[in-house]
Amino acid sequence: MSVSDQVPTQSGFHAKSTGLEVLAGIDLDGKTAIVTGGYSGIGLETVRALASKGASVIVPVRSPEKARENLAGLEGDIATSPMDLADIGSVRTFADGMLNSLSRLDILVNNAGIMACPEARVGPGWESQFGINHMGHFALAAALMPLLKKTPGTRVVALSSTAHKISDIRWEDVNYGTTPYDKWQAYGQAKTANALFANGLSRRLKETGGLAFSVHPGGIFTPLQRHLPKEEMIALGWLGEDGEPSELARQGFKTPEQGCSTTLWAATSSNLDGRPGVYCENCDIAAVTVPDSPMARYMGVDPHACSDESAERLWEMSERFLKAA
Repeated sequence: MSVSDQVPTQSGFHAKSTGLEVLAGIDLDGKTAIVTGGYSGIGLETVRALASKGASVIVPVRSPEKARENLAGLEGDIATSPMDLADIGSVRTFADGMLNSLSRLDILVNNAGIMACPEARVGPGWESQFGINHMGHFALAAALMPLLKKTPGTRVVALSSTAHKISDIRWEDVNYGTTPYDKWQAYGQAKTANALFANGLSRRLKETGGLAFSVHPGGIFTPLQRHLPKEEMIALGWLGEDGEPSELARQGFKTPEQGCSTTLWAATSSNLDGRPGVYCENCDIAAVTVPDSPMARYMGVDPHACSDESAERLWEMSERFLKAA
């Protein structure tokens, strides 16, 4: 679970493979999955694909009305239960309900998140992107650990991002208590945390045969961009001056159906047996970033996001934070 493990498997899939293509021939009857953020964007497509293959899917919901509306057209065994990642009490209540009602948890997808939002605080004062994207999911996995450990072959998938390249963990000031807030740096830190979380969790599941992975789903237009003004997306090259997707976005961005595919590959592929904790992209294990290459900003995993030492340091820090919540 280090840079030496980041070796692609030649999976046969590619950047534009869809979730249903990845799951072709896979039977998930009898399997149980939880997908956070499963009623919007790529989370919704993840739920759709898992349910279509026979999995029973539980979607934690912060907005029940929106969830009902978005999930209404999906077929299969799909249930919802209240949870807000910004509220650790609600995360624990949700997890207690799952521990009492489920006998197994085969797939946990930590999909929900926020991106580049205005400065805000959650929990006992955590910066919101770190608090929701990392600490909320850390608390969820910690509370669900008894289920994860008793389910043979369980898999946990944490959604990271190529944005991990923006920032390592800001060890001396994770929550921007003394330094000015930078929304993109904070997002990058949170996405690095998601990758390190999977690395650390994989060691804690090893004894019971579970696996954990992080994934970069790709560039996708979803509600994740809700905090970005049009002018900023134009400056980033995602939109043209007319407000429509740019040529770069049309060529490089994925549809939500394509954006869920790496998550589903990580949740089910036998290629990942014996490869715990790795960071994946485009339906395969990502190679280590090639510095100064034209694609260094968009592809590969930086060494700081697959460091065992950093993963253990973050795990210990997260446990301390959680005790104070």
